[in-house]
This record gives sequence, structure tokens and C-alpha cells, in this order.
Amino acid sequence: MKTYDSPTYHYRPVLFFLLAYLFTWVFWIPAVFVPENTGAILMVIGLFSPAVVSTIFVLVSGSDVLKKDLRNKIVGFYKVKWLNVFFAVLVFAVIVACSILLSLAFGQSLSQFSFTDDFSFTGVGIGNALVTITLASIIEEVGWKGYCEDSIGNYMNWFWESMIFGVLWSFWHFPLIFIKGTYQAGLMVNPLYVVNFFLSGIPLGFIITWVYLVSDRSILACMVFHLFVNFMQEKIAMTPLTKCVETIVVTIAAVIIVMLNKDLFFETRHVGRLLEVYSEEA
Repeated sequence: MKTYDSPTYHYRPVLFFLLAYLFTWVFWIPAVFVPENTGAILMVIGLFSPAVVSTIFVLVSGSDVLKKDLRNKIVGFYKVKWLNVFFAVLVFAVIVACSILLSLAFGQSLSQFSFTDDFSFTGVGIGNALVTITLASIIEEVGWKGYCEDSIGNYMNWFWESMIFGVLWSFWHFPLIFIKGTYQAGLMVNPLYVVNFFLSGIPLGFIITWVYLVSDRSILACMVFHLFVNFMQEKIAMTPLTKCVETIVVTIAAVIIVMLNKDLFFETRHVGRLLEVYSEEA
């Protein structure tokens, strides 16, 4: 008979994603049909849904080990390997620079090496736009790293977890392309840009998983990296065409990271016993 302090816990990834999508989209879909300012408020509320669902899953799990694991991932600042986080940030900065340079072959300009005056989404003001991308970086990671990624990773290696998470995380944004004033809605001028946005989340999922694992599953490390990515995507003056080039560069970077970290992505020691394995390593 299992006791509450046993590391064994049966994750429920399918139920998690169904509820995370449901309680996000229940706010985002109405945001399509209301005035822009109201839609922005609904968008921010929906942003909290994965974190709320994740936290509830942990609190009602009956597993003391799962609860302790979440606390350690959120407040275990001592676990963050800041050199790894800095290296991940540097990698993404290089990705952006390479993307801009490669875009010159497609007629784009070096002026992309500059900051934009405004954020790409409207309706919330510049100050609130900055707050929104900061909240997205912080709150999303509580949901995705607090329960979601582990719930998938418990049943397979981290390579396939990254693939599945990247697809589901990317598609989670789908209603945003119809909400006035969002970055995603601005891509609707060209179907290629919309498709590229959803494709780009898949290789980026590998890089974020890598940041997560090399920092001992620290949510804080992922928040810092996510915030940097959001800021670079918003404030560096890359054109939508250059962001299509960027997806190719991100994919190449993800392949290199996977090849250099084969044991991390393909090991199966944790499968079926994720909490037990990481409790032993803590």
C-alpha cells in the first residue's frame, strides 16, 4: 500500500492539458469578440490558467513528495546553475544575431540590430505590455514546469517529451491570433508568418527543456530564460520574415544541443519513477 510520503505518483498529463486548454481558452475565445482593452484583460487572466491548474493538481495529489518537489523548484534558488542560464541566454542572443545576418540574403536590413520603439501588441499600453511579457515568463513557467513537463517526462525520455510539449505549448496560443492587438494577430497579414509562429515553438521547446534539466529542474532558471526570449522577440527589430529564418536557426541550435546532450535527452532511468529519481539526486 502506497503512503503519502512515497515518491511514487501517477501523473495525469492528458487531464492536465485538457483543463489547462479549457480554462485558458474560456477567457481567450470571448476576448476575440470584445473591445481591445477588455480583450487584453481577458488575455492576461487566461495566462494564469496553466499555473492555477498545475498548482491545484499538486495540492490535491495526496503526494507529500510532489508538493515538496514543487516548493524546491520554485524557491530553491540555490539550485540554479547561473552559468548554465547565462550560457542559454547567450545561445539565444547568438541565434537572433545569426538570424538577422542570414536575413540579409532575403533583402532584409541591418537596421534590425536595434530596439523597437513600441511593443508588438497594443491595447494595454507600453508599461502594461512590459508587465504582460514579464507575467507570461513567470506565470507560464509555474504551470509548464510546476507539473506539465514532468507529467509527460515521467512516461518517456526527454527528447520525446520536448517534442510533445513543444507542439502542445505552441498550439495553446492558437486563440491569440484572433484577439485584436496581440503579437499573434499581427501575423495574420501573411499565412506563412502564422505557420512559422506555431512551428517555432517546437524547437524552442527542446531548448527550454534543456535549460530546465541542466538547472536541476529550477523554475526560476526557466523564468529568466523565458523572459529574455520574450524581450528579444518583442524589442529587437526583427521583421516577420527574419523570424521565419530564426525558426531554422533555432532548429539547428536545438539539434546541436540534443546531440551534445544525448544522455540527458535519451536516458530512460527516470521513466515511470521521475519523482523517485530526482528525490535521490536532490
